Amino acid sequence: MTDTNEAAALRALDRFSALTDAEVALIASYGTAVHIPAHWGLIWEKTPADKAYIILSGEVSVRKGREEIARLGPGDTVGESAIVGHRLRSASVVSMTDLEVLHFTSEAVRELMEKSPTFKTALEATTSERLND
Repeated sequence: MTDTNEAAALRALDRFSALTDAEVALIASYGTAVHIPAHWGLIWEKTPADKAYIILSGEVSVRKGREEIARLGPGDTVGESAIVGHRLRSASVVSMTDLEVLHFTSEAVRELMEKSPTFKTALEATTSERLND
């Protein structure tokens, strides 16, 4: 997927519909399009925060221990809370279906937060919601 295709995929998601074309293009430029098969572990509880994902298509299960605490899908982010909160992962994430995602390193997330106030605000709001659960 090229940056143009990634931007178009982001633009199609409700969560990113309010962002400007420049903001969407910036976010897409920092991510890497990745296909992940069903039943694949993306993130593991109690590990360092080294990556995050924006789900473009498919569904994931978020788990604490063996208990599912959420199902997430297109437009949702996973992995960002530990990066933003400077802590270990609070849950594991497993793909329930094949996924198309944008993969971000922790460095890319931090840089995007510096360059895009809208992106930073969205991630901080999501993190606050999730960590207060």
